[in-house]
Amino acid sequence: MNAKRAAIVIAAVFVVYAALLGWRGVLLIGTGDPIAVGLGIAVLVIPVLGAFLVWRELQFGRRTEVLARELEATGGLPVDDLPRRPSGRIDRAAADEAFEKYKAEAEAAPGDWRVWFRLSTAYDAAGDRRRARATMRTAIAQHEGHEKPVN
Repeated sequence: MNAKRAAIVIAAVFVVYAALLGWRGVLLIGTGDPIAVGLGIAVLVIPVLGAFLVWRELQFGRRTEVLARELEATGGLPVDDLPRRPSGRIDRAAADEAFEKYKAEAEAAPGDWRVWFRLSTAYDAAGDRRRARATMRTAIAQHEGHEKPVN
């Protein structure tokens, strides 16, 4: 739940930022000076691009949460029982061992979104966030009935 609150706070801060930046863009355009108008238009693009990126991240989070709830309801969520270092980070050797198990499951059932979700959590535990997100996108696409190539 803390991640959801953080996302809401960040989105709210972004809205304030976008409004202030957008207002500056409008003021620049209002000067009539060609250079200021060009800068004003460029400044207006930033909040639009930012809004798209924030929306995309919130959608990713919402879809991931839907999959997690569905897996939890059926008892399919992976158990977070990996040993941790004193810093709280997961032990790398244990994460690699769990990763191999989930990778084998994904290779055995490449059309099942559940195994891709679990593999994504294994990538995350192993510290590979880029692959964790890509694998979660595969799980989301399969869950929603869209065929997405397997990584």
